[in-house]
Amino acid sequence: MSSAFILALGAFFVLGAIGAPIALAMMVSAIGYLFATGQDVGLLAEQSLNGLFNSYVLLAVPLFILAANFMNAGTVSDRLLEFCVAIVGRFRGGLAQVNVVASLIFSGMSGSAIADAAGLGRVIIEMMCKHDRYPAGYAAAVTAASSVIGPIIPPSIPMILYALVSDTSIGYLFLGGILPGLILAAVMMVLNAWAARRRDFPRDEAVPLKAIPRITGRAFPALLLPVILLAGIYGGAVTPTEAAAVAAAYALLLAAVFYRSLTLREFITLVRDGARSTSVVGLIIASALVFNYVVANENIPNIVAAHLAHIQMSPLLFLLLINVLFLLLGCLFDATTLLLIVVPLFLPAARELGIDLVHFGVIITINIMLGLITPPYGVLLFVINGVTGIPLKDIIREIWPFIGVILLALLFMVIVPDSVLWLPRQFGYLG
Repeated sequence: MSSAFILALGAFFVLGAIGAPIALAMMVSAIGYLFATGQDVGLLAEQSLNGLFNSYVLLAVPLFILAANFMNAGTVSDRLLEFCVAIVGRFRGGLAQVNVVASLIFSGMSGSAIADAAGLGRVIIEMMCKHDRYPAGYAAAVTAASSVIGPIIPPSIPMILYALVSDTSIGYLFLGGILPGLILAAVMMVLNAWAARRRDFPRDEAVPLKAIPRITGRAFPALLLPVILLAGIYGGAVTPTEAAAVAAAYALLLAAVFYRSLTLREFITLVRDGARSTSVVGLIIASALVFNYVVANENIPNIVAAHLAHIQMSPLLFLLLINVLFLLLGCLFDATTLLLIVVPLFLPAARELGIDLVHFGVIITINIMLGLITPPYGVLLFVINGVTGIPLKDIIREIWPFIGVILLALLFMVIVPDSVLWLPRQFGYLG
């Protein structure tokens, strides 16, 4: 490891510590490395442009962002929420269960935890807090925790980025995320049921059974979106990137034509918001591609792999240590940075130890998503605090049990790889 790389790494951490945007920190540190090693600074543009233009899969990111924006618009998300209330709202603590089920359904449309929390989640929090039926902190905590499911159930923007750096099949990664997403939803619902009895949460008025077909019919076109996406991808009709375009077009069709809840002014606003979100992600990706050149130039991934092979670490111990590392890093860095900068460092070691990269990718994704709700810097905690005004200390106090059950579920998935790989294998995956 050269002194130039140590200098670049130091610059990256210093800039990040003083609050500079992560993309800027990576770019400046990479420029410093190129100057220090006497290389052409033009490599900066070459690496970023080549990486962006040659990665067809990256087109899926802005399209899924647009799909999430359109699904959050107008009455689309409201109809989905009405459906969830009709199905599970009748039980004690039913609105907390509605929160989880709604996130599970909406996750099949957006692929983004923040889109879930800021959109549908905000509406459910208002319902839970009405007439003081639930503590505001608990409502916010269950919303943050259930939003974690979003990027695990397909489609998943983090998995798209993982596929970019690992050359793993996006289709099999999406399949690998289905069972883990359902497991996470199940453990959260068990925790909600336990909390409802212990804290005597209210039992909401049950929706009459005769009204359920009508409510289902109103939500049915929106519920079809995940089915269309998965059937298209695994039926071979579309690639995951093309599926993202289908999702965006279908969501727009629902909001603007079928439900007639999207005006031209709102459409322009949503497209502008999508472009803004995409530009942020694009800058981070471009900067990460340059920084990855620096890392590869120093041969860091192979050095890490050789060192781990030398100490003869078992695959299980490696996965457990990686879990701890990413849980810690997830509290400090955003998901895109970790996926594009840190994950490539450990991919050669994972291959060397015989760890399946689909299993590895799903585990890493869950780790990083858990970082979004882990105090003190969990991004989702700040998002929900910002959109609802619920004090951060109240959210943090209530979030710990959810972190605990997610950790237990994650440990199970690490120890039992079939919890991730069973479904991909049913579709021909040989890993």
